[in-house]
Amino acid sequence: MQNRMKTHPLTEDEINILLDEESVGRLATIGADGFPYIVPVHFVHHNQKIYIHGLIRGQKLDNIAANPNVCFEVDLFEGFIMPDEKSPCDVNTKYRSVIITGTAKVVEDEKTKEEALNEIVEKYTPTLMGAPFGSGIKATAVIEISVEECTGKYYS
Repeated sequence: MQNRMKTHPLTEDEINILLDEESVGRLATIGADGFPYIVPVHFVHHNQKIYIHGLIRGQKLDNIAANPNVCFEVDLFEGFIMPDEKSPCDVNTKYRSVIITGTAKVVEDEKTKEEALNEIVEKYTPTLMGAPFGSGIKATAVIEISVEECTGKYYS
């Protein structure tokens, strides 16, 4: 375990707040070439799962189909902590972060898909709540991450 995880863990409530308030997370998948692929995404934390929306085709979906194991990260950079003495090696960072490992799948159930999309609309564009999705919903994939492990840490 990382030292800061031992000394500066976020509480479950603090983890939930970060997941609810931050607008960009990073999804890491494993590509066919065996290399990690990471992409910034909009997301929502709902019912103890992470939901991400995007196009129905793409590298992240291909990677998930081949290997559902993923990592998801969210962080909040709050600034630099400058040392009393002028030493660049002693500059630190004030931050909060959450790392989730789990398994991902494309949501096939239309009710779950629409529920997740409604949560995403509420988070990012609440003025559009209740507006019909129309035919765009067919061109939209929803990825569901089932959380295996979730850790959060901070430094201030």
